[in-house]
Amino acid sequence: MPLREHLVELRKRVGRAALGLVIGAVLGWVLYPVVFEILQAPVVQLQGAEQGTQLNFGGVMAPLDMKIKVSLFVGVLISSPWWVYQLWAFVTPGLTHRERLVTVGFISAAVPLFLTGAFLAWWLLPKAVGVLTGFTPADALNLINAQEYLSFVMRMVLAFGAGFLLPVVMVALTMVGAVEGRTWLQGWRVAVMLSFVFGAVATPTGDVLSMLVLAVPIMLLYFVAVGIGLVLDRRRARRLAAEEAAFLAEQGG
Repeated sequence: MPLREHLVELRKRVGRAALGLVIGAVLGWVLYPVVFEILQAPVVQLQGAEQGTQLNFGGVMAPLDMKIKVSLFVGVLISSPWWVYQLWAFVTPGLTHRERLVTVGFISAAVPLFLTGAFLAWWLLPKAVGVLTGFTPADALNLINAQEYLSFVMRMVLAFGAGFLLPVVMVALTMVGAVEGRTWLQGWRVAVMLSFVFGAVATPTGDVLSMLVLAVPIMLLYFVAVGIGLVLDRRRARRLAAEEAAFLAEQGG
């Protein structure tokens, strides 16, 4: 596909993904009271502790800004099936009817993986908040800036979700022939190291258990993707061999 057509296709997919995000953000705006109550739950649980904590809105515009950001955050999660599909459709253009059926499998794998990573981050969030606010000196009140807290939560949730999407992107790149499965396999040592580095960076608590909770699943998913990539390599090799044999037979005839 020429560069101009690639750019046109990219603009179309980005536009459609943005439209889905806007619709999701509208739903997030409606659900804001419930979502905000859930988001502040880890902080509320600590309000009775010896080191008191409390969310703090630092300006007149802060509550509105918070509502907009939460709405967009919810929009990203709600519209994840749609924008993941747009990503797939851009990476793998011009698919045959049979290959389009693979899209169903792609979405069926990508969305649950993304949401699983997001849920895992949410599961670790109370512990992260508890550990980090535990450094507050005795007899001091920790007034947590609401916007900074939201940014912290969003980075953590989206980082975990993106980490769990890695194997799906690997399979997509192998399917289109951009990267061979054996290439992924050759880089397994680097992948293992990067999994633990990502786990250490994405988990703010700094403890080994939280790092392993993120790094080990990503590492296992990497090897699953490598296995699928090797199967795709063999299928591609058989198909090319059959096409070459048919071509030679046609030339010989």
